Amino acid sequence: MTIKTFTFNPFQVNAYLVYDETKEAILIDASCYSEEEQQILKHFIEQNELILKRVLNTHLHLDHQFGNKFIFDTYKIKPEAGEDDEFMIKSFVNQALFYRLSVNEAQPLEKYIIDNEEIKFGNSSLVALHVPGHSPGSMAFYSEKNGVLFSGDVLFQGSIGRTDLPQGDHATLISSITKKLLPLPDSTVVYCGHGPSTNIGIEKKNNPYL
Repeated sequence: MTIKTFTFNPFQVNAYLVYDETKEAILIDASCYSEEEQQILKHFIEQNELILKRVLNTHLHLDHQFGNKFIFDTYKIKPEAGEDDEFMIKSFVNQALFYRLSVNEAQPLEKYIIDNEEIKFGNSSLVALHVPGHSPGSMAFYSEKNGVLFSGDVLFQGSIGRTDLPQGDHATLISSITKKLLPLPDSTVVYCGHGPSTNIGIEKKNNPYL
């Protein structure tokens, strides 16, 4: 499994293009905002002859779904996310205006991602983990075979996701991390929604919020 990281938009969101030897790929958090960012992503897909199969959202805060419409317009692939986050699609434009950002209408979802769903592409797969708290529908994606976790904005290096946004809840977030993420092997590499990667063992020992 190969992981290509892009850091996009004014909020510095990490978008992850994940693919294997079959060239089939998934995109986690299509966060490209500007035309330049959109073309960087498109160029990489074309240069590496990748076949984009699915677009997954760890959650639907506006900074993580900026690129969903571009992906649909370009590849005719609709995004997928947890059902409990769908309400944020309706407020997408107003939220962007609050930050003085210009956007088109949000791209509707293709389907809902559910807890423990297996997401297959090529010879690879990820398992979806429902980890509410930062948002009610937050999802993390885990590969036991490759020892990697895409945590969205649930867990960061030395920090956790904020819970002061609509339907965020601190106790729920801590419970999600404790029950779903910390039991993973200490060596599991955590690819975060913002900032550098880390691993589960480091966060167990050093994360002041845990």
